[in-house]
Amino acid sequence: MKRLSIVAALALTLAPPVFAGHPTVPAQAVSDTALVRALPGFASKMATVNGVRLHYVIGGRGPLVILLPGWPETWWSYHKTMPELAKTHRVISVDLRGMGASDKPAGGFDKKTMANDIAALITQVGDGNADVVGHDIGAMVAFSLAANHPELVRKLVLLDVGHPSKGYLQLKMLPDAGTFNDKIDEDHPYLWWFAFHQVKGLPEDLMEGREDREQAWFFRYMTKNEAAIDARDRAVYAAAYASRDAIRASNGWYQTFNQDIADSETYGKLPMPVLGLGGPGYARLKAFLEATAAMSTTYRVEGSGHFIAEEKPDALLTYLTEFLNQ
Repeated sequence: MKRLSIVAALALTLAPPVFAGHPTVPAQAVSDTALVRALPGFASKMATVNGVRLHYVIGGRGPLVILLPGWPETWWSYHKTMPELAKTHRVISVDLRGMGASDKPAGGFDKKTMANDIAALITQVGDGNADVVGHDIGAMVAFSLAANHPELVRKLVLLDVGHPSKGYLQLKMLPDAGTFNDKIDEDHPYLWWFAFHQVKGLPEDLMEGREDREQAWFFRYMTKNEAAIDARDRAVYAAAYASRDAIRASNGWYQTFNQDIADSETYGKLPMPVLGLGGPGYARLKAFLEATAAMSTTYRVEGSGHFIAEEKPDALLTYLTEFLNQ
């Protein structure tokens, strides 16, 4: 019995680490090295820009297109579209400041500063301007980039989210009666995590090493096809946000919303062509772009929840191909 216990303990010691909620996914399978290996022709790189080191994945040839992900994901959120897009474009998917393998500094999480990071990256790796695609927090950064550095953005694509605006100040503390369930009510969205992530320190105490619990709820609430974000994807994102620093930094994206709103009041209308693609945020995104972009068109991606690049990658590629190649 004692011998069996020693053997069992040794087996546990030697076994590759796995993530809570993803018992079949070993840690090495979700490293950037392993993920990039699954995308032939792509490479993992680091760049020092605007005082921080950003991680990005690059591949393909042609006009430059920058992909900016959102919470609670990483550059990997675009992995279903990157190989096909790379047939006609030089594709860069970025871990934003505070995300994935990128630096997690004490500050600079307002979207204007984060946009300056991406502007410096485009200047460093490109030879002119770029097409920019952003989702969620990445969409906020993409919009700020276009507003503050229009010479660097040829065309802009926002997925399901616009930039923080005064409307955020009117978000309800409580959901409308009978509207809050397992799936988002598009007419009565309850964005409780906007408030939760304002709290400093407590989210780290509650979620360090358990970030996958909140992610699992969010992926259920904000998707129409929950299976589109599979066990490996979830393990990637759980690992990316498991540390106190990662949780603190991602909270910073939300804690700067007041500054983002103030900055937005100084922006004029965007001069470049803008495409909006919406899931549950379609109506809000359409209204936002009609007010802020001189040349915008917004479509609803049928059958998609919030995570368009993962739930409807073929539809996204169709829209991007038509828009970017015009």
